[in-house]
Amino acid sequence: MFDGDCALCSGSARKILKADRTGVFRLAPTQSELGRALLVHYGVDPDDPYTMLLVQDGRAHERTDAVLAIAARLPMPWRLAVVGRIVPRFIRDFFYDFVARRRRRFPGQAWCAMPEAGASAGRDLADRVLG
Repeated sequence: MFDGDCALCSGSARKILKADRTGVFRLAPTQSELGRALLVHYGVDPDDPYTMLLVQDGRAHERTDAVLAIAARLPMPWRLAVVGRIVPRFIRDFFYDFVARRRRRFPGQAWCAMPEAGASAGRDLADRVLG
């Protein structure tokens, strides 16, 4: 799940879809019915989603754990981000939270219903954007 009203979050979601050549990721804006339901289920306030949420094999990953788990499933050079695991979680999450609290100040385009054209060459993304 990602904040569809946040340009930084939406841009990150688009980058994930573009880089995900195998099509393993499904994205849902936190503002969607499905996104809100999943946030509640995993104990995140849907009216103040402070984190992206990755659900993998029924387990929720938040903050930098989610970022690193996503990076681990993407091709190079994105996969290199997993070296961030050597930094203790409390330090990683401190910086994540610092940016997350300011995320709506970043310029750019918030999420539109579908990713921009050509986000994944020739692949229909309708089944990858949920909610």
